[in-house]
Amino acid sequence: MSAASRRPVVIIGAGPVGVTAALLLARHGVRSLLLERHRDVYPLPRAVVVDDEVRRILQSAGIHEEFAALARPARGLRLLDSRHRVIAEFARSPHGHHGFPQTSMFDQPDLERLLRAALARRPECELWGGVEVVSVTQDTDSTAPVRVTFRREGGTGEEHVWADAVLGCDGAGGLTRDAIGAVWEDLHFEESWRVIDVRTSRRVRTWEGVEQICCPTQPATFMRLGEDRYRWEFRLPSDVHLDGPDGRVLLRELVAPWVDVPSDASGCDDFEVIRQAQYTFRARLADRWRRGRVFLLGDAAHLTPPFIGQGLCAGLRDARNLTWKLARVLRQGADDRLLDTYERERKPHARHVIRLAVAMGWAMTGGQDHAAALRRAAVGMACRVPGVTSAVSRDLSPALTAGPLVRRRPGLVGRGLAGTLCPQPWVITDGRRVRLDDVLGDSFAVLTAVPPTPQMTAVVTALDAPTIHVDDLDDDGTLADWLERGRADAVLLRPDRVVMNTVPAGTGAFPDSTAWASLLHTARRTTQARPVPLPRSTTP
Repeated sequence: MSAASRRPVVIIGAGPVGVTAALLLARHGVRSLLLERHRDVYPLPRAVVVDDEVRRILQSAGIHEEFAALARPARGLRLLDSRHRVIAEFARSPHGHHGFPQTSMFDQPDLERLLRAALARRPECELWGGVEVVSVTQDTDSTAPVRVTFRREGGTGEEHVWADAVLGCDGAGGLTRDAIGAVWEDLHFEESWRVIDVRTSRRVRTWEGVEQICCPTQPATFMRLGEDRYRWEFRLPSDVHLDGPDGRVLLRELVAPWVDVPSDASGCDDFEVIRQAQYTFRARLADRWRRGRVFLLGDAAHLTPPFIGQGLCAGLRDARNLTWKLARVLRQGADDRLLDTYERERKPHARHVIRLAVAMGWAMTGGQDHAAALRRAAVGMACRVPGVTSAVSRDLSPALTAGPLVRRRPGLVGRGLAGTLCPQPWVITDGRRVRLDDVLGDSFAVLTAVPPTPQMTAVVTALDAPTIHVDDLDDDGTLADWLERGRADAVLLRPDRVVMNTVPAGTGAFPDSTAWASLLHTARRTTQARPVPLPRSTTP
C-alpha cells in the first residue's frame, strides 16, 4: 500500500453535506478526498431553506458572510385552508438563538458554489470530479483501512484508494448504504409531488414566508426564493403535464391564488418556468448509520418530506456531529467508541424531525378517508392553543438524548441545559464585535459565571479547553441569563457547541466526568500511550 494511495478520510459525494464535512474536518486539521460523479455543481435549485442552527454550521465552515449576501430571511410558515384562510402561523424571528435569522431562503446552486470556493482555499481538501465510486469494502477489524474503488470519467479501468474513514454523502440512491448492509425503515409517508421553480417580474401576492395549503384534493406549498424567484409544489400525478397549451392553462389555474398569468401564452414572457420536476416525497430512516469506519450522512441515512424544510438541515447537522468526533479519533487518538455516539445522537434527532414533517404532511393533505376533515379541524384547533405553535418551532431541533457525551441525570439541578446548544450572541473581545463561536474556536470550551474550581480546572486541562467567564465577553447578558435559567454556574461545551455537562449552581464540579473521560482522552504519540486522567467528581 503506497502512501499516495491512502487518505485519512474519503468522502463520497460533493454535495452540500459532503463539502461541509470536508471543510469542518479541515478546521480540525484532517485531510480529506472528495469523490464526485459530476464535474460541476448541479445547476438547478433543490434545497431552498435552512434554519439558524445550520447558519451557525456554515459559520463553522467559514462561509457565513458570503452566504448572508445571497440568503433572504423569511417570516415563517403559514398553514392555510383551501380558501387560503390562515389556520395557523409559525413565526420565525430575524434574530434566532444561534445568532442568525431562524429561517433563510436561498438557491442551492449558489450555496454549493460558495462551499466549493471555500474548499478550493483549503489545502487539507481535494476534490476529484468525474469519478464514479463502484465499491466500498473493509475488513472485519473496525479500525482497519477501507478500500474505495472507483472509475474516472473517460478512464480505462478501475482504481482504488485506501482511507482511515469513509463518509457516505452519496444520497438516497448511493451505494454506501448497501456497502454497510443498511436497509430502509419505512416511516409511512409516500406521495408524488410536482416542484415548479419560476422567475417572474409580475406582482406576486406573498407574505414573505412559506405557505402550505391544507386541502385533501389540491394541497400545495408556496415560497419566495429571491427577488424574482418563486417555488410552488403541488401534489400531481406523474402523467399530468404542465407543458403545451393545455398544461399552460392548468399551471395558470394552479398559481392563480398568488399571481395573475395572462391566458394568452404570448403575453407570458415575464413568467418563466425555470424547472419542473416530479418527486416522490418519502419518510425513511436507515436502520444503521455506521459499520467500522464507514458512515452514512444526509440523504444516505434519512429521507424526509420537505414540509418543514429540514432535509438539508438534517444532513448538515450530521456533518457537524460526526466531524469533530472523527477528528479527535484520527488526530488525537481518542477511543474508537467515541464514533458510536454519532448514530446514537443523530438517529433519534432525525427520526423526530421526519415525524414532524410527516405530521405536517398529514395536516396538509389529511389523507383520503372520511376522517380527513376531522383531522384537519383538529390540527386547526390545536394550533390555536396558546404556546403550541412556538413549541412546535422549538422542537425542530430538540435536545440530544442522554448518553456518554450528554450528562443528564434525573433530578439533577441544571440538567435542562445538557444536550442543548448554547446561544450565540454578539460579544466584544479585544475591542472587536464578533460572534461567540469566533471566540470559542473549534475545541471544547467552558463558559462560567463563577471563578473556576480545582475540579473545573482539571477538566479544562484534560481537554485542552479554554475557560471563558461570561462577564469578560461583554455581551448583552444573554449568556449569564441562560446559565441562570438553567440553574448552572458553568457549562462544558463540545466542539459542536452542544452542552456536554454542567456545573449545577453552588456545587463547583462537573458531575460524572469519568463517564466520558475514557472516550475523549488524547493518546500520546509514544509507545506508552495513556489517557489523561480526570479527577473523580465529588458531587453525589
